[in-house]
Amino acid sequence: MESTTTPEAPARPIARVLPLLTPAHLDRDFDYLVPPELDEIAQPGVRVRVRFAGRLVDGYLLARLTHSEHGGKLVELERVVSAERVLTPEILRLATAIAARYAGTRADVLRLAIPPRHARTENGGTKKTAATDIAPDESSAAEEATDSVSDPKLAQQDALGPDADGAPVRIAENGSVPDDSFADEDATDVPVTAVFDSKPLRQKVPALDADSAPMRIAENGSVSDDSIDHSETFDSEPVIARGEAADGLRDVPGENDSRAPAAVPSEVDDERCAAESDADGVPADVGGLPADAAVDDVSDISASNSLSEQASEITERSEPSFDTAPWERYVHGGAFLAALGRGKGVRAAWQAMPGEDWARRLAELAATVVAAGRSAILMVPDQRDLARVLAECVRLVGDSAVGLTAGLGPAARYRRWLAVLRGSARVVVGTRSAVFAPAANLGLVAIWDDGDDTYAEPRAPYPHAREVSMLRVHETGAAFVAAGFARTAEIQAVVDSGWAHDLVADRSVLRKAAPRISAPGDSDVALERDPVARAVRIPGVAFAAARAALKEGAAVLVQVPRRGYVPALACAKCRTPARCRHCNGPLALPEGTRGRDDRDEAHSPSCRWCGITEAAFRCPACASRALRAVVIGAARTAEELGRAFPGVPIRGSGGGAVLDTVEPGPQVIVSTVGAEPVVRGGYGVALLLDGWALLSRADLRAAEDALRRWMSAAALVRPHGQVVVMAEPSLPTVQALVRWDPLGHARAEVDARAEVGFPPAVRLAAVDGATDAIDELLSAADLPADVEVLGPVPLPATARKPFSGDSPAEVERMLLRVPRRSGAALSRALTAAQAVRSTHRSDAPLRVQIDPIDIG
Repeated sequence: MESTTTPEAPARPIARVLPLLTPAHLDRDFDYLVPPELDEIAQPGVRVRVRFAGRLVDGYLLARLTHSEHGGKLVELERVVSAERVLTPEILRLATAIAARYAGTRADVLRLAIPPRHARTENGGTKKTAATDIAPDESSAAEEATDSVSDPKLAQQDALGPDADGAPVRIAENGSVPDDSFADEDATDVPVTAVFDSKPLRQKVPALDADSAPMRIAENGSVSDDSIDHSETFDSEPVIARGEAADGLRDVPGENDSRAPAAVPSEVDDERCAAESDADGVPADVGGLPADAAVDDVSDISASNSLSEQASEITERSEPSFDTAPWERYVHGGAFLAALGRGKGVRAAWQAMPGEDWARRLAELAATVVAAGRSAILMVPDQRDLARVLAECVRLVGDSAVGLTAGLGPAARYRRWLAVLRGSARVVVGTRSAVFAPAANLGLVAIWDDGDDTYAEPRAPYPHAREVSMLRVHETGAAFVAAGFARTAEIQAVVDSGWAHDLVADRSVLRKAAPRISAPGDSDVALERDPVARAVRIPGVAFAAARAALKEGAAVLVQVPRRGYVPALACAKCRTPARCRHCNGPLALPEGTRGRDDRDEAHSPSCRWCGITEAAFRCPACASRALRAVVIGAARTAEELGRAFPGVPIRGSGGGAVLDTVEPGPQVIVSTVGAEPVVRGGYGVALLLDGWALLSRADLRAAEDALRRWMSAAALVRPHGQVVVMAEPSLPTVQALVRWDPLGHARAEVDARAEVGFPPAVRLAAVDGATDAIDELLSAADLPADVEVLGPVPLPATARKPFSGDSPAEVERMLLRVPRRSGAALSRALTAAQAVRSTHRSDAPLRVQIDPIDIG
């Protein structure tokens, strides 16, 4: 008879796992047994399936240990989904920092960071080769055999209390969690951070001696390190996160460490203090391993793959393969490129000049970093910008550049994400989710036009890509670039703090590249020539400029803030907005199939919500039957311009028909904001209509957003062309456009917000939900002493409703405002309150956002 050999017991039989559970109090690490048959593939970073409270849930294996802190019986891992180690140590640290910053859970962050598994793509494919990308519309259901993801609501029914001492919770053999493994519900803010046993990512990280102090992560996710260099020159050394030895992170008693944590960029207060410890608590320890718990000696997850040189081995950068003359036009532009080439973690706020080929410039930054042996992440707002930047990157670095966006489809997206993880892709170009790309040896993170609202994640914990970028570069020592034609108050705040530095052109250079910008009626002479210049929608000076440009054979750009025909109507007598009698929706005049013979005929308005035609409108306030247009849409504007310029082609760009580029020639392009096409050589004239519609929005960022959209359109005009903005000339935002002074406008915006107490001068938390749910959360929260409670008020009309399905009829918003020094304490208090609320199995829906885009 043949003897059967029993597999040897694993040398490190304990697997520390982070289950992907929704309840806040279950954002913890749990210990499981590793069966002998899974010993080889059950490595840190792999996806696993575990039994939790009788249910199978997904999770990530964080570490292999020799023993658990609990001596009882543990349940075994159900299975290892894949041997691919998709969760890297850096991304785990980043997820922990983001969860702490935004009062969320690591499971929610990891759902955003790591795409769902596509089995065929990961295994090399049987019908499609790994090198062939699948278009979104070509992916079939059979090819998209993604791995199943557990329902996040399953664990809510079995919500359990947190472990008081922060120790890993044991899982019994039947998959349940014994009651004695949980102690005090009030200790929900004690973090249990898992340990990765891997070598450091390829950074300049010194190995720790037995006597050297280990790294600590502060409550806000920042790295505490006295050696961090905060020099204010582009030649400064990069910020390097110390303390990651070859055998992984280790736990340190927090009370024995007296070092103050370095502040992350977003934590800098309005007093410009670049590094200070949080006064309300002790930085959270990293690790969770007992001193005698050995850890596997596992090779670097990312490097298995193709990065052959350490960044520390690079002493001098190679000569760039592109012309560096465009960068010399910016003050310290050459020094900035040189510092990137030497692998330094420089941080800059780059203001691109009008007419700048910004996509090419971003690709040059990425090529410089790749030449130094490192990786780069470039983020853009939308697919159109992504295609433009990716094309430039491919020209410079070839197949090392990939694009990441949710619109690719599961197969293509996962294939490109794996290329980044395995090291074959060195440049990542993507939208907001690209900030989590597992780029090995990260050397640069750049974000273009960070004021675009698409960078705000609509899913919990609602992080902003700009803040995530700054957290990541602060922890890894990579370079950071916030680029755009305009500047947000948040970026200006970090520049004022000294964390980042200006990369701008001299005024004399700027004047040569900028078009001539004016507003109608901006002087007494102009008003004498045209007394109604400020009252009419398109004044005579705008028509004259457009005619002159068309006569020269140049294109004319007309920017309008709204699409449609006449998207909003009001009573002609009392100006009361016209509403539908059936659903109270706004009335509008839709665009119909009109011929030239009926273009002057009257047409009945219809409701934009229910579509019912209102043939007999009567104002409920004054009983008038007359209506007037509140704002004119792009379609009506194109119709009017067609009459004004007979024989000239009129083209539209916006909505579902966005033009990327148009050929040069005499033509009029009517575009909505953000959909302006590019013309080779630039437009001759740009007319920015209805400026009041952008400036009068009831939004904190209305002026900032209006300037950003105007500058994006004006930058498409050729040097010495003309831009006419139809807005009140005396407004500061209009003056900033006329002078092309985004820095001055951003500084004034920061000062104005600091005076009235709005971000980025303060930390603001918005709690949305039903009245009972908000009261329950606040009663369980131990808020900082200096918190200011504002509200409750109805949810702003511009804010997205937090719930679907059976959402409460009345959703309210409560605002909690604290100084920036108390921001970490506020996040901890809200995290703990959500954990207590989940232990009570409260099913009333609630949403917590830190520094939301739509404040009200």
